[in-house]
Amino acid sequence: MHKDFVSIHDLSQYEFHELLDLTQDIKDNPNKYHKKLKNKVLAMIFEKPSLRTRLTFEVGMLELGGQAIFLSPNEIQLGKRETVEDVAHNLERWVDGIMIRTFGHDNVVRLAKAASVPVINGLSDLSHPCQGMADFFTLREKKGGLPSLKLAYVGDGNNVCHSLMLAAAKAGSKMAVATPNGYEPNAEMAALAREDGKETGFSLLLTNDPREAVKDADAIYSDVWTSMGQEQEKEVRAKVFAPYQVNPALLAAAKPEAVFMHCLPAHREEEVTASVLDSPRSIVFDQAENRLHFQKAIMLILMGKKE
Repeated sequence: MHKDFVSIHDLSQYEFHELLDLTQDIKDNPNKYHKKLKNKVLAMIFEKPSLRTRLTFEVGMLELGGQAIFLSPNEIQLGKRETVEDVAHNLERWVDGIMIRTFGHDNVVRLAKAASVPVINGLSDLSHPCQGMADFFTLREKKGGLPSLKLAYVGDGNNVCHSLMLAAAKAGSKMAVATPNGYEPNAEMAALAREDGKETGFSLLLTNDPREAVKDADAIYSDVWTSMGQEQEKEVRAKVFAPYQVNPALLAAAKPEAVFMHCLPAHREEEVTASVLDSPRSIVFDQAENRLHFQKAIMLILMGKKE
């Protein structure tokens, strides 16, 4: 395992499945891991606001016997008040690990390179690996074997989409991504996923047709049309993405037992209708819960011992 968790691409297939197995054991046997990070401290750098990321890391550290310290943009101001490298060299003297939720992915890479303690990517504009891993854990939990599974992602080819492609590649799943023209996932990330999936049976379809993407899908995944930092594009995006709403008609085009997924927060009647989001086929809150279990797993792997 690498010192840091920056991208799912960095995991070997063995490490990918090892993390999913550990996540399952933590979920099934939480008391077994209760003091595994006793006296350990995680610094959490937040340049973007968060509900799920903050609470799952903070609760995770508490339940593992350690402590998490929240650092807002006012305390840090990466690259403005001081350099990323100087922040890294300060924090490494005081804490046992760093989680960062930021805009530029380069901040994560530079922090990981400079810090002697583990760095976890809690989100960047390029990737959201903790979300992707928790989502594939949820899919394994709900659907069983990942190699036989097809995931359809409908919407903006964003950071969540990138991490889902990389996770699907490690898992050997099929994935189809439907985006409006000009909103496709990053070409380099798609190429990385295809490279990672050469020996796993992974396949990736990129299309502008949501119905083509969801055909035979076991799960349909959506995300907000306008991410943090894109607020000025909201009106334009609302019109462009309207045909990509996940509604009962689109859900019906997938397998009859297909589930709906979303990383949250969700905007009802925009990227997904309330009738889908609040239906029994929606597993969005299972995904949210599983963020806690996965993040405990990655902190244990990087900051302590799992046995």
